[in-house]
Amino acid sequence: MPLFAVTYAYVDDAAALDRLRPTHRAHLRGLVESGVNVSSGPFGPGERPGALLLIRAESKEAALAATEADPFRVEGLVAEVTATEWRPVMGLLADEAS
Repeated sequence: MPLFAVTYAYVDDAAALDRLRPTHRAHLRGLVESGVNVSSGPFGPGERPGALLLIRAESKEAALAATEADPFRVEGLVAEVTATEWRPVMGLLADEAS
């Protein structure tokens, strides 16, 4: 199944992000357990506030739909979300993708 790099750009509201982070992570953990979320996490210090999620889905639209129930998205804390199909050719995910 195709893999998509889904990126979030967060709004400038650190307090709201902190408040919802536990439910956001619980939701993403559920997607991991169902095999949809391969890996995810925030960008590092000094980068734009946001995150990268590697989502397994049949299409770009399905990858975006998989994140619609994320509490960060539901509460409007994601200013921009994008999905780009990604095809790993080397490394840990490459064997699974081929």
